[in-house]
Amino acid sequence: MVDQVVITEKSSQAKDIRAAVGSRYGDVLPAEGHLFDLVEPEDVVPEWKRWSPILLRPEGLYGTRPAEGGNKAAKLKAIREALRTARQVWLATDCDREGQLIGQEILEHYNFRGRVLRVLFTAQDAQTIRDAFARAKSNAEYARLYAAAVARRQADQIYNLSLTRTATVILGQGARRVIGVGRVKTPTLAIVCTRELEIRNFVPLSYFEVVATAKVAGGQFQMRHAPQERIVRREVAHDIVNAARGFEGALAVRVEEKRHGPPKLHDLPSLQKLCGSRFGWPASKTLEVAQELYDGQDKKIITYPRAEVRYLPQSLIADVPKIVIGLQVGQAFSAIPLPEPPMIRKGASGSFYDKGLEGASHHAVIPNVNTIDKLREIWPRLSSDEKKLFDVVARAYQAALMPDFRYRQTTATLDVHGFEFRASGRQPIDLGWRAAFPDWRPVDEKGDEAQLLPALRNGETAQLQDSKIEDKETRPPPRYNEGTLIDAMQNAWRFVDDEALRQRLKEAKGIGTPATRAEIISGLKKQSFLMTQGKHILPTETGLSLFGVLKQADPALVDPGVTAQLECLLDDVVVGKQEMLGAIDAVCDVAQRIIGKLKEGAANGGLPSLGAAVGNNSATYPPTPAMKRFADSISRQKGIKPPPGYTTSISVCRRFLSEHAPKTATSETSGEHKPVSPAQLSYAKKIARGKGVVIPDEAKANSAAMSAWIASNRSTNQHKPSRKTAHTPARSAARQSIAPKKPSRKRKAKAAAAASTIAQANSATGTPLRIPYGNKDIALKLGARYRSGGWYAPPGVDLTAFGERGWL
Repeated sequence: MVDQVVITEKSSQAKDIRAAVGSRYGDVLPAEGHLFDLVEPEDVVPEWKRWSPILLRPEGLYGTRPAEGGNKAAKLKAIREALRTARQVWLATDCDREGQLIGQEILEHYNFRGRVLRVLFTAQDAQTIRDAFARAKSNAEYARLYAAAVARRQADQIYNLSLTRTATVILGQGARRVIGVGRVKTPTLAIVCTRELEIRNFVPLSYFEVVATAKVAGGQFQMRHAPQERIVRREVAHDIVNAARGFEGALAVRVEEKRHGPPKLHDLPSLQKLCGSRFGWPASKTLEVAQELYDGQDKKIITYPRAEVRYLPQSLIADVPKIVIGLQVGQAFSAIPLPEPPMIRKGASGSFYDKGLEGASHHAVIPNVNTIDKLREIWPRLSSDEKKLFDVVARAYQAALMPDFRYRQTTATLDVHGFEFRASGRQPIDLGWRAAFPDWRPVDEKGDEAQLLPALRNGETAQLQDSKIEDKETRPPPRYNEGTLIDAMQNAWRFVDDEALRQRLKEAKGIGTPATRAEIISGLKKQSFLMTQGKHILPTETGLSLFGVLKQADPALVDPGVTAQLECLLDDVVVGKQEMLGAIDAVCDVAQRIIGKLKEGAANGGLPSLGAAVGNNSATYPPTPAMKRFADSISRQKGIKPPPGYTTSISVCRRFLSEHAPKTATSETSGEHKPVSPAQLSYAKKIARGKGVVIPDEAKANSAAMSAWIASNRSTNQHKPSRKTAHTPARSAARQSIAPKKPSRKRKAKAAAAASTIAQANSATGTPLRIPYGNKDIALKLGARYRSGGWYAPPGVDLTAFGERGWL
């Protein structure tokens, strides 16, 4: 008979707890994430099975039902049986809001009335776990945390399902799938779509700046005339160049000593942003690697990774000496000149700030104090990615304990006949925390700001030389990558115009949670609303269509600011500023208003249908490799930048090719755009030789004319292709002239290996080609070359003719 039970969130936690405390606190039973789902609307109100534009708000709350998939049923059964006789339960799930919900919803579902203790740990080593059990508190103290999790889950189900059904019914007529709307998902799509439209609609502005070399007694440096209002007329810039030519005058020099404190410690969003920009990692990968460092077998060298704040509690100041000593065993970390004793910064501008943790479940990500002395032993077991991420965490921690970066800011100005020229530069006095980041390059120290100025005296004479005009052009805002998109989600206040509301939202945590943002982005990709191009995230044409229609229907649907306000209400439940039902009501009120506006718009006939855009998702199909190579060749030859999405959307790529690909005179006049394929031509020559006729020029002009000539001249007793082989003369000819017999598996393997080798070599030696049999002479005349394994076009060869023939 079981008297006590320990419930964990997952099997790895159960294993670590058993290793740390054995069965001292009872049987250790793992869940598998959420073991319960909310019931469906039709399970509450049978009439809701039929989709209609209504608010799916039940009386009270949605109930729960056992979840399916994996080993959930078996694990739930084991916990249920143990709860029958247990008098005391230790909830040892993750320390955040979601972990509280995962554990407590089991007890609520089975109406457990025994004693419940909450075990909270931010690291998963044995000592941390033992300490966590020793200081466990009554679960009643975390009632607000549970209420906030319930409010978020209930509100999301009501909002998401109600608006998804409403949008599908009202806007999706003719669509072959559901039009998904989400309280967080749809505003996230809107952030990306808004940026993409800004880029597409951006009109660059050309302007000019004037630079000159200034000579002084101590050396020379660059000065720039860059007024607040840009110079948009070249003749004005010429006047300034002439005024600066050979000018001599007295410098006005100002020198200030300044200092910068270290950057804040990392939470999960800042880690995802940094790793996205530095390593090109998707947000999900950063979380995956961090999770392995947190609870991986024989690792556990960082604290809980789903951190939502960048502060530490003051109680962790006592751990500083041990962590510092533990990091010194690493050669790279030991080279960082930490002061003795380390600098402890408290308060909002420092690292140790209790007030900054209010409403948060866990502190910033730092090295684990209880495993740091085993770093030398653990390090060889880490993958290269795990070492990269730990390096980021460890350096941030060490930098937080180092002095300020001190530097001398020098600004020199020169009045040139009324035109002000300026130069500025920094001379480090004390690197301080910057010594922890040898490759540090802040944004404000790029370009002219980074130049090293010679010793300058106020009033000394400077002579200007080599004055010249620099052509400049305004640039559109950059596209998001996963890291910067998560940063935008976290800082949703930036999308709000009302200043008072902006200040309120700055205190909140944006839209979504640190644990769910990467999953939201991934979900939008799976639904083909977003796509990845290199490091960047772009909307698909379908995503843009959905955004446009939803914004027209009701801007609140796609407004990140509205969602951020709702997040504030849900977060307020944790700190007692808002009741659970009050937060749910507020979300429902917004959903009800949006439903009303959609119904009103439909009744007035003012809403377009999304059926065609969402039902036909061909925009998300990738182009063929030949299409992409041809588009790349046109881009290089004509100096044209391909449109976003041309590598992932066949429709985008096709539009680009139809607009920019060279066309023959015949195709332009006759309307036929498809040239004769090599296979067609080869087959036609075979017929011509056999019948002793000449192929007319008009048949060579386009594929349709050639097909007609072949059909009229093919002998009746000639072998006809069966239905199992080719259905057209071109395909038949291709089989006869290119692949007379089916290659064996061995030949296929050799060909694949050769193609792989050639592909690797081609990146440096040229563009791979596919020259059909019998076209050797033409290929050589066009500049193609052959080497063992295949044809290629050397760098610099015009690829247009190859693209026209489909040989790229």
